Amino acid sequence: MASWSDFTAASPRLAEAVSALMAQYGPGLGYLATVRADGGPRVHPVSPVITDEGLFCFVLDTPKRRDLERDGRYALHSFPPENSDDEAYLAGRAHPVTDPGRLRRLATHAHAAPDVDWRLFEFTVEVAMVARHGCAGPGLRTHEPGGRPNVQIWRDPARRPQARAS
Repeated sequence: MASWSDFTAASPRLAEAVSALMAQYGPGLGYLATVRADGGPRVHPVSPVITDEGLFCFVLDTPKRRDLERDGRYALHSFPPENSDDEAYLAGRAHPVTDPGRLRRLATHAHAAPDVDWRLFEFTVEVAMVARHGCAGPGLRTHEPGGRPNVQIWRDPARRPQARAS
């Protein structure tokens, strides 16, 4: 799976558009989907943190944290803008960050409370998508000819296709 840096190097304009939509209200804001133990989806609001080091999320001791610890698959969707239906979507795997220096740097950068039981996860990127339905964003047209939304998708070239069940 691609790191945020790998994705940014491969598709800088799309990464910029994802970052802008995730951080449109100041701190990151989006919806995180995880996989429950029974295989069903679970969706929660979160504050993703995007830095030069990667894409991260501080997660409290909640069902979503246990989902990520057990099965790292995730999907992250931007919070809707006020004046359009533009959207950003990422999917991949979450991995706990254990390096103490990295934890300190990112906790300082994100102003994470030191006395709270959070765990930091780094998200890799398998798929990234931005759809522009309204106002044009950085480097992306608003609509395709004919009024359809402009949709741009990036897939990790190293990702192996899933075998289909017959």
